[in-house]
Amino acid sequence: MVNESTDGPSGGTGENDIPVTGGGESVASLERAFAELLAKVMTRTEPIPADGHFFADLGADSMVMAHFCARVRKRADLPSVSMKDVYQHPTVRSLAAALGADAPVTSAPAPRTAPVPTEAPLPGSTARYVLCGALQLLFFFGYSYVLVLATTRGYQWVSRGSGPLALYGRAVAFGAAEFFGLCAFPIVAKWLLIGRWTAREFPVWGLTYLRFWIVKVLVHANPIVLFVGSPVYVLYLRALGARIGRHVTILSRSVPVCTDLLTVGTGSVIRKDAFLLCYRAHAGRIQTGPVTLGRDVFVGEHTVLDVHTAMGDGAQLGHASALQPGEAVPAGQHWHGSPAQPTEVEYLRVAPARCGTGRRAVFAAAGLARSLLVVLPLTVLVFAVLWAKVPVLGDEGKLSGLELSSATFYLNALVLSLVLFFGFVVVGLAVVFTAPRLMRRAVEPGVVYPLYGFRYATHRSIARLTNVKFFTWLFGDSSYIVHYLQRLGYDLSPVEQTGSNFGSGVQHESPFLSSVGSGTMVADGLSLVNAEFSSTSFTVARTAIGKHNFLGNHIAYPAGGRTGDNCLLATKVMVPLDGEVREGVGLLGSPSFEIPRSVERDSRFDHLRSGDELHRRLAAKNR
Repeated sequence: MVNESTDGPSGGTGENDIPVTGGGESVASLERAFAELLAKVMTRTEPIPADGHFFADLGADSMVMAHFCARVRKRADLPSVSMKDVYQHPTVRSLAAALGADAPVTSAPAPRTAPVPTEAPLPGSTARYVLCGALQLLFFFGYSYVLVLATTRGYQWVSRGSGPLALYGRAVAFGAAEFFGLCAFPIVAKWLLIGRWTAREFPVWGLTYLRFWIVKVLVHANPIVLFVGSPVYVLYLRALGARIGRHVTILSRSVPVCTDLLTVGTGSVIRKDAFLLCYRAHAGRIQTGPVTLGRDVFVGEHTVLDVHTAMGDGAQLGHASALQPGEAVPAGQHWHGSPAQPTEVEYLRVAPARCGTGRRAVFAAAGLARSLLVVLPLTVLVFAVLWAKVPVLGDEGKLSGLELSSATFYLNALVLSLVLFFGFVVVGLAVVFTAPRLMRRAVEPGVVYPLYGFRYATHRSIARLTNVKFFTWLFGDSSYIVHYLQRLGYDLSPVEQTGSNFGSGVQHESPFLSSVGSGTMVADGLSLVNAEFSSTSFTVARTAIGKHNFLGNHIAYPAGGRTGDNCLLATKVMVPLDGEVREGVGLLGSPSFEIPRSVERDSRFDHLRSGDELHRRLAAKNR
C-alpha cells in the first residue's frame, strides 16, 4: 500500500505545515532561502527575482516546483511548502510572506487516535533476504504443484464419465470440491499460521513476515473475490476474523489482510477501489493496526484508510481521499481530501430502499448455485473434453505417451494455443458487444432500486462483462481503444485520434451512461463512477466529461462532477461535486484547487497534432 504524502500535489497542508512566525526579518530571510533553493533547482546562475511569477516569468512547471518543495522540506530551519502553497502564492515574496507571517491554519487534519511511529529504517540482512525469498519460491512451487495435480486428476476423472448426465454430475462434484477447497484453505492457513491478528510490527524478510506473506497471497488469490458486492463476500471476511455488522455492502476487490483488525458497523457502505488492508510497510517493518468504521459509514471510491484510523457512526469519507495513521473522522461528519478535512458535500446520494436479511440470503444462495451448478461445471466440461480429445495432450491426458522432443508436439501445441486465443477473442467480443445491450433496459437511469435483486444482478453483470481487463489491455494505449469503447456503448462524440486516448486501465459502472467530449485525452486508470450505492439501494446516472480535457492517472470521475470543457485534471485529483462548473482551468490535489490550464511547454509539440506527420506517427505506433 502506498501512503500519499501530505505535502505533495495531493493538495492541502499537512499537520507539519506550521507557519513560521516573526517580523520582517523572518520574511526577508525566507525570501533569500527560497530564492537560493529555487535557483539551484532551476540551475540558474542569475538571482531569482522576488516578484517573478514562478510559471509566467521564470518558466517553471509543476515538476520543477515539486522538486523545489522537496528541497525546502529537507531544511529543518524552513517551514514546509506544499504545491497548494506554490500555486496560491506564485512568487518568492508572496510565498515567504504567507509562510513567514502569523496566519491561521485554514484546515486542520482529522483528529488522531494514536501516535504515528517515526522509527529509523532497520538495517538490511542479505542472508535473511535470500532465505525468505527461497522459502517464498518453495511455497509457490509447492502450492502450484498441489493445485495442478488436483486439477489434472479431477479433469481426468470427469472425462471418464459415460453419458451427459454422468459428465455433468462429475463436473458439478469436482467443481464444487475445488471451489470450496480453494476458499477454505486460506481460512485454515490464516488461523494455523497467524491465529488472531493484533496491532504490532515486525521486520520484513523474517519468519514472521513469511507467515504474513503466505496468508496475504492466499487471501488475495481466492475465487471468493468474484463474489465482491454479495453477502457471500462479507461471510468470507467474517470467517477470516473480521467484525462486520449486518447489512454491510462491500464493493472493493482489495481484500483486507489483517482481518481481525477490521471492524465495520451495521449498514455501512465501502465503494470499489477502497483500501482497508489493516497493515502498511514502513521503515523496514510491517505495521499492523486497526481500521474501525461505525454504523452507517460511507467510504468513497479510490480511498485509503491506513492503520489506526477510525470513522464514527454516520461519518462519510469522499472519493479520492485518505485517512493517515492515527486519524479519525467524528461521528456524523463528512470529510474528504488527503489529508482529510471537513466538507459539506453529501456523498451518500441515493435514497434507501427495502432490503432485508431474507432478500440478501436468497441473493447469496442464488449466486452460489449459479456458480456451482452452471459456471463451474461448464468450465470443467470444456477443459475435460479438451484434455481427453485434443491430440496434443495425448491419450486421455497421459503425458507419458507424449514425445516431448517431437516437433509435431510443439506444432500441435502452437496450433491449439492460437485456436483457443483467437477463439476467445472473437467469441468474447461478440458477447461483450451484444449481451450488455440486451440487459441495459432492465436498469433505468435515475430510478432507485433495492440491492440484491434482479436489477442489481443485471447491473453487476453489465459492469463485469464490459470491464474485462483482457480487452482493455489488448486495445488500450492504441488507436483501437476508442472504437472498442464506442462498441461497448460510450458516447465519445467525434473522436480526435491521439493514438492513446484512454490508456489501458479505463473502467466504468455502465458504458451506456459514459460520455467523453471530443478532443479529450486520458492518461490511464480513469474510473467513471456512474452508479450510486447505499447499504440497501442503488441507482445509475450519466457521467459526462467535457471537451478538450486532459485527465491524468487514476482519477475517479463521479456523476455530477463539476467540470466542463478545456480542463486539466491532475493525477489522483478529487473531482469537485459542488460549486460552479470549472472551465478553462486546471485542477490539482484532493480537495482540488485551481491551477493554470497550460503553460508554455505544452505548445512545444503542436506541430505534431495534425497533418501528414500525425497520420504517419499514428500508423507507426499502431504497427
